[in-house]
Amino acid sequence: MPEMLEVEAARAVIEARALHRTIAEVVAPDAWYLKRGLNAPAVKRALKGRELVDARRRGKLMLVDTSNGGPVLGLHLGMSGRVVVDGVAAGDPLVYASNREVDAWHRFGLRFADGGTLWMRDPRRLGAVELDPDEDRLGPDAAEITRDELAHVVGRSRAPIKALLMDQSRIAGLGNLLVDEVLWRVGIDPARTANTLKADDVARLHRTIRQTLRTLGRRGGSHTGDMPRERDAHCPRDGAMLVRRTVGGRTTFSCPVHQR
Repeated sequence: MPEMLEVEAARAVIEARALHRTIAEVVAPDAWYLKRGLNAPAVKRALKGRELVDARRRGKLMLVDTSNGGPVLGLHLGMSGRVVVDGVAAGDPLVYASNREVDAWHRFGLRFADGGTLWMRDPRRLGAVELDPDEDRLGPDAAEITRDELAHVVGRSRAPIKALLMDQSRIAGLGNLLVDEVLWRVGIDPARTANTLKADDVARLHRTIRQTLRTLGRRGGSHTGDMPRERDAHCPRDGAMLVRRTVGGRTTFSCPVHQR
């Protein structure tokens, strides 16, 4: 599933290829893909004739500012969404969805006056488009959260630490793959109650989040972690068979030996 690293790759493609180009046409064939009361006529009126002037990200939410005081275009990749600008798709080939080019999978698009295009291609139709999304509903971005902010979030929660790290209102950007990888690297059991972490645990967790994001970002995405995510796999660190269970409603892999 696309997590913040995949959204960052999509943001970078928009920044490099789609900014400062006049929108000549908005293509919105899928009414279900438009969220929070948005419809095709409204999004066309709001965007046509404007330019995309900045591409930002908060957690898994992509935010594209438009010219002349226009709305912020919010793009959600969902589980299989991918941004394609002038035929160039963001990120490495997907491992969790088809990479085929199918016109019916183009859920939303912009045609630029110079002839180029930006498409949201989404085989599973689980992404979304909205205007002026509420950015404040999200917690601090996982790449920018401070140790004190993390300690504040962790210290008052009785939820499993995995569930807490995946709560986008607390910390924005971490999904199932990244959280399992982070907790495996730092040696914390995903089911451990968050507020039982000591100050040094939180400090190590904070460092590991930042290091993991940097490492997997360089490798090409959230799916490039070192911990196997398959049945009967063994921990690369100590050789123990990994445990597969459900924590926070999500399939979770962890090592029963070094994750405490």
